[in-house]
Amino acid sequence: MKRIINFIFAVLLSPVCLFAQGQGVTQCGTSTGQYPFPVQSYIELSDPSVPSSQQWSTMKQPCVSWGTTDVRYAKHKLPVLKVQKNISLTGWRGEKIHAQAVVWTGTDIDKLNYSFTEFKNGKGNIIPASAFSGGFVRYVMTDELNKDGRGACGSRPDHTIYDSLLVADGIDHLLEFIPMEKMSTRAVWVNCRIPQSAIPGLYKGTVEVKDGDKILSVLNMDIRVSSHTLPVPSEWTYHLDLWQNPFAVARYYQVPLWSQEHINAMRPLMKMLADAGQKVITAAIIHKPWNGQTHDYFESMVTWIRKVDGTWAFDYAVFDRWVEFMMSMGINKQINCYSMVPWELSFQYFDQASNSMQFVRTAPGESEYEEIWVAMLSSFSRHLREKGWFDICTIAMDERPMEVMQKTLKVIYKADSEFKVSLAGNFHKEIEKDLYDYCISIGQCFPEDVKVRRHTEGKWTTYYTSCAEAFPNTYTFSAPAEATWMSYYSAKNHLDGYLRWAYNSWPKEPLLDSRYKSFAAGDTYFVYPGARSSIRFEKLIEGIQDHEKITILRREFTVTGNKDGLKKIERLLSPFNLSSFPEIPAERTVNKAKRILNTL
Repeated sequence: MKRIINFIFAVLLSPVCLFAQGQGVTQCGTSTGQYPFPVQSYIELSDPSVPSSQQWSTMKQPCVSWGTTDVRYAKHKLPVLKVQKNISLTGWRGEKIHAQAVVWTGTDIDKLNYSFTEFKNGKGNIIPASAFSGGFVRYVMTDELNKDGRGACGSRPDHTIYDSLLVADGIDHLLEFIPMEKMSTRAVWVNCRIPQSAIPGLYKGTVEVKDGDKILSVLNMDIRVSSHTLPVPSEWTYHLDLWQNPFAVARYYQVPLWSQEHINAMRPLMKMLADAGQKVITAAIIHKPWNGQTHDYFESMVTWIRKVDGTWAFDYAVFDRWVEFMMSMGINKQINCYSMVPWELSFQYFDQASNSMQFVRTAPGESEYEEIWVAMLSSFSRHLREKGWFDICTIAMDERPMEVMQKTLKVIYKADSEFKVSLAGNFHKEIEKDLYDYCISIGQCFPEDVKVRRHTEGKWTTYYTSCAEAFPNTYTFSAPAEATWMSYYSAKNHLDGYLRWAYNSWPKEPLLDSRYKSFAAGDTYFVYPGARSSIRFEKLIEGIQDHEKITILRREFTVTGNKDGLKKIERLLSPFNLSSFPEIPAERTVNKAKRILNTL
């Protein structure tokens, strides 16, 4: 038995190989850091939109201005922007705030770069330059909604019927400088994590934008620090569930699955997720729980073994390695294990009698299904209890019919009646009480009494978006503020948070091309290799923080009996209606609500 497990574990740790585009060879990962895909630096794809010489003819020197984080500035179009050298931001202590500086030029710039000063309030207090970070906004290929405009699901393998364009999205913090060609635009994303120890008041500082050592412009920034304090992300009550894909990281970086090189490659990526307030670890306990819908499909983190005598054994070495790593990153509140009901009802196992991998096809309600899953879950329960993880683990499914869920729940509780269960799918009152973590699609609603009861029971009640929605969404062509809008909608409906199915299920070359064969561009990922953030991800964090602020204020106003404050919160949330799209842009609704929120 031990030799069989060691053999399977060795296979899981073997190098992932990939045909290297344009090199004509198959390359496997090594510890040298030499990857067939770019990590540190790269050249963007050519822009299908050709710059207009006539339009750019008036540009004799570079221009620099503050822009807005609600706009993706096109690479070869003159930005519709009045030059603005001053900007004012407001934030709570502990909050991450951001701005976007825009550079456009009619001549070449060799080494565009930027730097921050410390920010002072005139009373000897400062926000240090170390509280600031930034990155060059990079351009990636994108597409569009389905032709009927109603969503973005469905096959699009060659993208021939969809418009393709280069769009601003990735935020590249790895480059100290970047060249700019004439007749082009480049934005600089600026973040400030206001220290929790900051003294409330108005702080002033600057951002210098340069070409090498030559100053192109000095941009002024004022930051008004509120007396309120936002907790650190690990203490946020917001239930963020972005599904992670470790297999995509192994493929892109060309390192062996679950090796130390793999763990090292994932570390900054998952730390960035933890800093966004992520609560849930995504674990695959079967082979292809989603039938390989991503470029890098999910393998099982549990090895299933049918012994010669027909009994079952299970090895959890990979599962443990993954969970322990994610917990070390600070993501330690919940483990969602997918899936007892995969989209393809086929379950892979190592057959000891034939010394080979086999599949069994069976479905909920069948005796063979019950036999294998009671064996697995009984073993899994014991293992989770030994590790001290049972209370934070759920047996998770997504988008499964109610009748199938009812049959599956019987099997789960037969194995261990104390298992927690999660579902992302339609609302079913018949099974709602059995679900610890219940996430429904944005177009549906929980009954008010159900939300109240679930809250008192300590259960999670959230919603999700997918390729089914045109608006709001987080495609690479979506309006950036739509990512922020999501959490205001959650706050309005007194929900606990938000789920999106793909944090980093990268397509083949995610730094260059966000398009995918089955969904609209960007549907499969928020962040980029090299632990690069994106406009979408930063705007999502903005909304999460605002949701947390609303939660804190609601609690405070309830305790102090501030009925006027509670009414103001409900008024600022009232415009967040799905029916407003696309006529009312997300940024209009969000920015009005933020102005009110920052006065409370």
